[in-house]
Amino acid sequence: MGLGAFHRAHQAWYTAADPAWGIAAYTFRNTELPRLLTRQGGLFSLLVRDETGDRVDTVGSIARAHPGADTRQWLADVASPEVALITLTVTEAAYTVPEPGADSAVSRLVAGLLGRFHANAAPITLVPCDNLPDNGEVLRSVLRKVCRQPAFAEWVEHEVAIAGTVVDRITPATTERDVRTVQELTGLRDQATVVTEPFTEWQIAGTFPRGRPAWERAGAQIVDDLGTYQRRKLWILNAAHSLLAYTGLARGHTTVAGAAGDPVLGELTESWWDTAAAYLPVSPAEISDYRRRLRDRFAAPGIRHLLSQIAADGSHKIPARILPVLHRERARGRLPHSAVTGLAAWLAYLRGSDVRDTRAAELVPLAATANPAQRVLTKIDPALGDDRELLAAIDTELRELRASSGAAAGSYR
Repeated sequence: MGLGAFHRAHQAWYTAADPAWGIAAYTFRNTELPRLLTRQGGLFSLLVRDETGDRVDTVGSIARAHPGADTRQWLADVASPEVALITLTVTEAAYTVPEPGADSAVSRLVAGLLGRFHANAAPITLVPCDNLPDNGEVLRSVLRKVCRQPAFAEWVEHEVAIAGTVVDRITPATTERDVRTVQELTGLRDQATVVTEPFTEWQIAGTFPRGRPAWERAGAQIVDDLGTYQRRKLWILNAAHSLLAYTGLARGHTTVAGAAGDPVLGELTESWWDTAAAYLPVSPAEISDYRRRLRDRFAAPGIRHLLSQIAADGSHKIPARILPVLHRERARGRLPHSAVTGLAAWLAYLRGSDVRDTRAAELVPLAATANPAQRVLTKIDPALGDDRELLAAIDTELRELRASSGAAAGSYR
């Protein structure tokens, strides 16, 4: 479930290491991509880019690609005992309980599982692959709320395994120039090209009663506990991405590489990393190495990772990436400047002209009020909405940010 660039550069790439397995892929946003992949027999080009040059990997693990409207085939696939697992790459915002009758990733998943229950009740494993803390537990909690038929709910509880994951690989939006590069290197014009970096990680914890691909062949790690991997990635990598996205946009940058190369934002990122690292049960040497690799990844000139892409859906990302560390700092009476600046820049983003957030209709008007920090933070974290010292600091930083960078950014009002 989910056929975007990240799925193709990550789960599809890992699965290609085990040719005994194939993927029936469904996308609910893009109708052209399934047609492209079908014409190409499921094959697509992975353009791996680093400072030494470009290489193209041809990935062939996608056996079939379908649009979301192909409901009949989706239900048939999920009901098939040949299907052993379902990966989900649907963004953090999708892991919510849908309104009755609503068409969502969760409602489609439940419809598929219900069909499997009635058809053969074969066990299956769900593998959420989004940057969501405890993504397996969150998905389990959502299913418990929406699977209301007693017999079906009991089957889901005992026969539907859910693996937790931590995933990592940067996949910037593909440009026409990238397509031309693939054509120059291979002689083939592939409109389904995916651009990525050499670095990739995948930690998985869970059980697979019907088996799974040998993802370890491509470097995946099967672990007992995801906690440390999860917090390291969310608080160090993802939080830095969000900080660079909002502060970078405020200073007129468009890409991660541009923002990371800004001395002011580089210092802000290092300050955040110092703060977050204090709460990770990881050796200083390991954290130092992780930070070094991130600096290299952020600065990679060939990876044009748009800040606007990262900035989308901050209302779902910030609570997982920044607020856990901020809560720990406030419990110690500290007010980290990096977090204050990042939240102020997010509020500035919400006051802009190109806001992409599933809660935009709710949050954008609140961000335009006289006390935006209190109004917005109360909605995403009520405890912080009562923290007067923090709110005052964010509002002050927001005023300074707007005064110093509004004209340069050209998008904040």
